[in-house]
Amino acid sequence: MFTKVNKFLNNLYSYSGYIAAFFLILVAVFILIGISSRIFGFYIRGLAEYSGYCMAASSFFALSYTFVEGGHIRITLFLEKATGIKKRFLELWSLIVATIFSGYLAFYFLKMLKISYEFQERSEGADEILIWIPQTSVALGSLIFFICVSHQLVLKIQTKKND
Repeated sequence: MFTKVNKFLNNLYSYSGYIAAFFLILVAVFILIGISSRIFGFYIRGLAEYSGYCMAASSFFALSYTFVEGGHIRITLFLEKATGIKKRFLELWSLIVATIFSGYLAFYFLKMLKISYEFQERSEGADEILIWIPQTSVALGSLIFFICVSHQLVLKIQTKKND
């Protein structure tokens, strides 16, 4: 059973990386459209805001994929020097702290999303989009990151060997 959950979560992290790449492509498209519109003398409202929303979505969807692939800055300086039980303690401690902070982050992004949805809050930009729409990707990305860090903590607790 745990292998199915593990496989599902790893697929979720991979798809999260693909979604992040998609939003990066959208950032490039919005920037190119903005440049082209200035060259040809017409204006499209909200392109700067949309590229910002896509950049935020890309950043948060990329968190879990990057974490699993080992791309985040880690405490390897300390882990290289430690061995045995000290290394395992440091790894578990850092994963516990990361789980707490990512859970805090996800909780408050979800709370912010709920409040923005209830009040139908609009952006202050030229487009006045309902702000909960771009906040959804940030909240979802932070929730997937919390799941990812928690998953890595569980995997580390399950391993018996001291790498």
